[in-house]
Amino acid sequence: MKKSLILFVLFFFSSASLIAQLKIGYVDSDTIMDNLPDVQDTRQKIDALVREWQTELQNMQNEYDKKKDDFDKRSLIMTDQTRADAQKELDGLKANITDYRNKKFGQNGELFQKEDELMKPVHNKIFNAIQEIATDEDLDFVFDRSGDIMLLYAKEEYDITAKVLEKLKLE
Repeated sequence: MKKSLILFVLFFFSSASLIAQLKIGYVDSDTIMDNLPDVQDTRQKIDALVREWQTELQNMQNEYDKKKDDFDKRSLIMTDQTRADAQKELDGLKANITDYRNKKFGQNGELFQKEDELMKPVHNKIFNAIQEIATDEDLDFVFDRSGDIMLLYAKEEYDITAKVLEKLKLE
């Protein structure tokens, strides 16, 4: 029992001295993303694409609404065959709207793929800048305080966000 207590105490103090030697930095990736012109350009491209797709979707919806309204007004005077054909056309239009929405905005839709395609080079650029600064300053860890990892306290001297932004502006 005494031997394990002594081992624990030795382990604790050796761990504490290791922790005291660590150099830690952090960035605020939201600030970097908000201040980097590449990100703003990419966001504008994505927004333009989304507006284009939403316009197309709205046109499809307008066409459906017009034909549905016409169908509702004339359905009583239609023959059974004409009514069935018109209903089939409406169902097809509704399915096309749903398919288009899923294709463009769905979980693995074109929007997701386009964002990934356009943002990947920007993320790589940011990551490389962070990595270079961390290496230059001999940091052991760099955390992102705007992501899932939350820092409850950090000294300002360890914030390397401004340095990352400066490095990215120089490139």
